[in-house]
Amino acid sequence: MKGFHYVYTVVNSWRKLLDNFYTLNKSKSDDTDLYRVFNRDFTNSFLTGDIDKNMFIDNPRDNSALYFSEKNGCTTDEGIKKTKTELHELRTEIISNVRNKISELNVEKSPLKISFSGKAGLPLSVSITTANTSFVVCSKTALVPARAGADSSTNNKTSFEGLNYEDLHQQLESINETEHVIQKMDLDNLQSGLFLPLQELTAIKKRILSRLNGSKEKFASIETPLLKKLKKAKIEPTLSVLISSSQQLAECLKTTADLYFQLPSCFNADYSELIDLFLKNKALTPWFPSVLIGKDYTSALDILHQVNPKRIITNNTGIAYEAYKMGIPWIAGPYLNSVNSFSLLCLKENFNCSGSFISNEISKDQIKKIITPEDFNLYYSIYHPVLLLTSRQCLFHQIDGCNKSTIDEECNLQCNRFSSITNLKNRSLLVNKTKGYYHRIYNNINLLNTDIVTDLPDMFSSFFIDLTDVKTETNISMDNIDIIKIFENLLKGSPDSKIELEKIIHPSSNIQYKKGI
Repeated sequence: MKGFHYVYTVVNSWRKLLDNFYTLNKSKSDDTDLYRVFNRDFTNSFLTGDIDKNMFIDNPRDNSALYFSEKNGCTTDEGIKKTKTELHELRTEIISNVRNKISELNVEKSPLKISFSGKAGLPLSVSITTANTSFVVCSKTALVPARAGADSSTNNKTSFEGLNYEDLHQQLESINETEHVIQKMDLDNLQSGLFLPLQELTAIKKRILSRLNGSKEKFASIETPLLKKLKKAKIEPTLSVLISSSQQLAECLKTTADLYFQLPSCFNADYSELIDLFLKNKALTPWFPSVLIGKDYTSALDILHQVNPKRIITNNTGIAYEAYKMGIPWIAGPYLNSVNSFSLLCLKENFNCSGSFISNEISKDQIKKIITPEDFNLYYSIYHPVLLLTSRQCLFHQIDGCNKSTIDEECNLQCNRFSSITNLKNRSLLVNKTKGYYHRIYNNINLLNTDIVTDLPDMFSSFFIDLTDVKTETNISMDNIDIIKIFENLLKGSPDSKIELEKIIHPSSNIQYKKGI
């Protein structure tokens, strides 16, 4: 968590920069204020595409003293010590100033006095008095005797009684939902036994709220609509298999499971081999990654156009939109993290999405509440390595070193390395870099969720298993084709398949399905 002085300094620095840009139409490059609070230095290399080892900060400690020492030419031990003292005094002053600003803030509601006045034949006058201002709002129609108003089509149940304290307070009590609170209501100057149509009182209330809100229109709160739950039809879910190599494709061709091929994030100049793979295997469905940048995104678009598949799975919204424009049925991948009914409805109604993965981060009870749109399929991954992070940076500089100082095309397309690190909870995390992919960090063991198959029947059209070649601490004591057969048996209701899978895929985790978010 960041301290209040840090948050204030950063926000204030950006506010000054934006004000300078809007006023003078030019950007301000002075970032001195940012260096006065805790930092590990700053970089814009992600924006410029200059991904190098200088983006890594080995020292988790504050960089501020070193920055100002170098800037002022005082890099001796004595100079750095002096700079640290000056910084400490400066931060103490910043903290004191911000604390004073905070103390001036008042979150208590402002008391408000309302006075009503009027006679038969004249408008109702409502006077509003706050600590800072006062104003008067008048009705557009005249007050009439209550019995005359009783014959009006706009009368209410209190027409015979006339306007009274309870009715007026009830009409205006929504003022208490603002930063003001009604402290006193005065009806001494309001003639008794008078009537005013309900719509006039409502209009007066809206005008009062508008004035209290700085003449800004008050928008009515949005009530969440109730989605109609469709009657469940019988669903016989299929097994789907994600692969990433031609060798895996050859191994899995014998199965009846649906096959999906994972495309890389980085493409060679010649990717015709990939296009040929899909053209020769029409049943093979492209699986697009989440991170596609620059020419690699353009290459992915070209593959989509040349292959023109029957359907795709995509974790990239740019590819999803292109498929939508081309009329290609597309499925929202697991990295789009769909967790509720409205996200599914939005995907279907706005982008003609034909189906979506449900996030593995939510629990059984949370999944159970999801309402599936009509003519929309749900998917769920029951076995996969758990991806925690994807980074364009080289993650091996700090782990076991790398001779190169800058990430280039050769790194993205040719580097193939594996390592592990241990976090503060003494749990290992696996760092993986394969050809054509960015650096990725995985959980040490894979996810295996066989429970959902029987827990939530008639909900999912297909259950996925990820057989892409990612090394983790999960041991698999069987060939791919044999594993697929056991998963197929699981979907067919074989009672022994669940136990068998837990034996041959071990260790594994299913904690999120129980814990949720």
